[in-house]
Amino acid sequence: MIEKDVLIIGGGPSGLCAASMLLESNLEVMIVDRGLSLGGQLVKQTHKFFGSKDQYAKTRGYDIAKILINQVLEHPKVEILQEATVLGLYKDKVATISHENMYKKIKAKTIIVATGASEKFLAFENNDLPGIYGAGAVQTLMNQFGVKPQDEIIMIGSGNIGLIVSYQLIQAGIKVKAVIEASSKIGGYKVHASKLRRLGVPIYVNKTIKKAIGTNKVEAAEIVSLDENFKEIKGTSEIIKTNGICISVGLAPSYQLLDMVDAKIGYIPELGGTVPLVDQKHMSSVEGIFSCGDNIGIEEASSAMMEGYLTGLYVSKYMGQIHPNYEELTHKYEQALNVLRSGPFGEKTSKGLNKMRELMTDVK
Repeated sequence: MIEKDVLIIGGGPSGLCAASMLLESNLEVMIVDRGLSLGGQLVKQTHKFFGSKDQYAKTRGYDIAKILINQVLEHPKVEILQEATVLGLYKDKVATISHENMYKKIKAKTIIVATGASEKFLAFENNDLPGIYGAGAVQTLMNQFGVKPQDEIIMIGSGNIGLIVSYQLIQAGIKVKAVIEASSKIGGYKVHASKLRRLGVPIYVNKTIKKAIGTNKVEAAEIVSLDENFKEIKGTSEIIKTNGICISVGLAPSYQLLDMVDAKIGYIPELGGTVPLVDQKHMSSVEGIFSCGDNIGIEEASSAMMEGYLTGLYVSKYMGQIHPNYEELTHKYEQALNVLRSGPFGEKTSKGLNKMRELMTDVK
């Protein structure tokens, strides 16, 4: 049995930021991550971030990952397990892990679950044909391993991820034949959409994919128009030839480990669907088990980082080994989160968080 002060499950932006605060509080930390490298989604993001200097504005995602990793990597009180899969999580704060073909048990005084999110997919005819990808898979292939997925792509979804990945596809020499959006308006920032339009990529709203066409691989896609109730409008079918289809229709919070310990779960559409309920200090309904990042609500990576820093600070106080600059830093990161959530894209998140607070009140 391995014993630690704090176990962090997930070495993405939120988990790494939490770790840095805990290490500065002189606590022993173990980070468990299933990836080939730490950094989560950041390691495959080649675009520059918006925001303030504290949120690494004008810095590319993979460079932000390096900064966050270097904050914790050489610290004497951290132990990192990569390519490690958490098999079970228990109420007595024990986690069972598969690592290097060994079964390991870790006992922690406090646990932070920072497992992020997984991609949502769409149900349509032939959606299992080779040549159909999730946006995250496309980023992994191109930006992490230098593999060109296809020569041409239709992007389904116009959120920030869909728009950014479309631009990255173009940078890799891949023709983006169209961006298809089911809603009546583009989901991502206008600056990303404008960039694509200047490059000649058409963006269609009120449309969706009905069918992938091909025998052994994708050869074309059938696109149809939708009415205000998202129902197909008859007679609007259009065939677009392509050898690749990329699906970018949102993320689903990875709440499953918290469900294993019977933490209270709620369905909050504004936060991405089913999420573990946490209080204002990011603790779940199970004493001593905290959560932060996309697994408690889908937001931008900047928000995940701020949440991670805050969770690390909250846990330091919970553990009775409070960070030396606790008051100053909690105020700083709470203010930063409020700013990130104050714009038009933050309204939905704020609404979802209010619902979570109400549900947590009912739990208590």
